[in-house]
Amino acid sequence: MNKSNTFSIVIMTVLIFILLCKVSKAQDAFEHSLKLKVDSLIAEKAIFSIADVTLLPNNSTHSIMTPTGWVGNSTYLFALLGGVFPAEYVKTKGDLIGAFGIAFGNPEKYFSISASVNITRVTELRDFSGNIILSRKIFRASSIAIGGVQLFANPKVSDAPDGTYYVSFSHAVQSVKSVEAGYSGLVYTIGIGNGRFLYKSPWDIARGKGKYGTGVFANVSYEILKNLNINAEWSGLNLGFSTGVQPLKNSPLIIGLGVYNLTKNSGDRVSVIGTLGYPFILSKNK
Repeated sequence: MNKSNTFSIVIMTVLIFILLCKVSKAQDAFEHSLKLKVDSLIAEKAIFSIADVTLLPNNSTHSIMTPTGWVGNSTYLFALLGGVFPAEYVKTKGDLIGAFGIAFGNPEKYFSISASVNITRVTELRDFSGNIILSRKIFRASSIAIGGVQLFANPKVSDAPDGTYYVSFSHAVQSVKSVEAGYSGLVYTIGIGNGRFLYKSPWDIARGKGKYGTGVFANVSYEILKNLNINAEWSGLNLGFSTGVQPLKNSPLIIGLGVYNLTKNSGDRVSVIGTLGYPFILSKNK
């Protein structure tokens, strides 16, 4: 049994047991270079309750290129816009994507859900796909998420119309306190997935970079100032660094910046990433 079959069986077993999902194929270069950079904003948490002594993840950005195990403890609508320049294997050209959706639920009592729609061709309002992420607190300061992204994608745009599925675990380290009382200044995530976490693009394969990544992704986020984190991320295919800020004191607007493709494992050049995200809080769980 080769590596592809073994990994597919593992992923399918886990996800059928939890979500009754099916394994997807590889993503194309566009989705590798852009769509993975907005998933974490899709799952960006809202403000958590700090009624107990558990330190929870701070309210800054913990990743841009990789998912986390958090969804949130509030009901909110959100909209985001993401871009990358230059795009992989395209000279002096960037890519753009938008998304909007809703998050709701209670991860302590049952689970939280984030459901959203991607718009690949933003200026034309065309080529839609969906994301759904379920998250639950499993023990102190820890959360697990199960997600499906780029679901029902246009097969003419994506070579993986069935989407990508993953499982991720996040933990807020209790010994590292944030500047803001009740929060942790160090958070990490580790996860496993198929699709774009495992398979490389046809462009990578043609250039002898191999067919597979690791299938395992991770991120570590450390707070250096209030509402400012520095993040190291491994997407399963390549390494990146990111940060995010809330520039307006009384606004939930989130700006994310990052660099990606820092190794020669995939892609053909270093790319710069930018994201804008805005959650509209509807209600907060106590």
